Amino acid sequence: MSAIFITPNIWFPAFLAGSVALIVLLPRIAPWFFGHYGDRVIEPEIKLVFVCLFALMVLADASKGHAVLPAFILGLVMSRHYAQHRQEQERLRVVAFAFLTPFFFLKGGMNVSLAAVVANLGLLGVLFAAKMIPKLALVFPLARRADPKHAKFITLLMSTGLTFGTISSLYGLNAGIIDRTQFSLLVTVVVLSAVIPTAIAQWRYAPIRGDFEGLSRPIPAEESV
Repeated sequence: MSAIFITPNIWFPAFLAGSVALIVLLPRIAPWFFGHYGDRVIEPEIKLVFVCLFALMVLADASKGHAVLPAFILGLVMSRHYAQHRQEQERLRVVAFAFLTPFFFLKGGMNVSLAAVVANLGLLGVLFAAKMIPKLALVFPLARRADPKHAKFITLLMSTGLTFGTISSLYGLNAGIIDRTQFSLLVTVVVLSAVIPTAIAQWRYAPIRGDFEGLSRPIPAEESV
């Protein structure tokens, strides 16, 4: 989205360089930093992560870019570290889901017009089908190959797109690419595409307790090499 819709300024190279530097360096710095300063009341490991995220946000704002993609990639490269340190992962998850996520969705939800959604129910259904059918069709063969027993459950859970769908819709609204009616329809579709498949998966295809036992265990250090 940044490459297509923004006009790069003098800060954009700094944003790109800062993003690459954090993505490359943080996974290398984090084990040492967490080992020396972790497990303290002031939670320095969480502060380090948020300092990196805030740095991305400041550079993105100055460059008229968007910090979502580098932040997402940063999470991916840190995933192995957090798989080995589940307590740190749980602490960060609590902060994110209890504090940051609600504000983000409240900001997006304040721009939704229910009247526009009700007035365009037919278009809403078309957009919902256009979003879900391709995802289900593409995910199911891979899920069936990976785990035939739970393919339907995995497919439904993997066919959601709440976060990036909301982010891209809000980006389009702020950039003037879409109007409030279009934004309202898109966000409603995104929310429905997250709620409905998840509810069906939990109600109809939820695995029996113990099916995935052991899959969430911390990764031993020797397996991470």
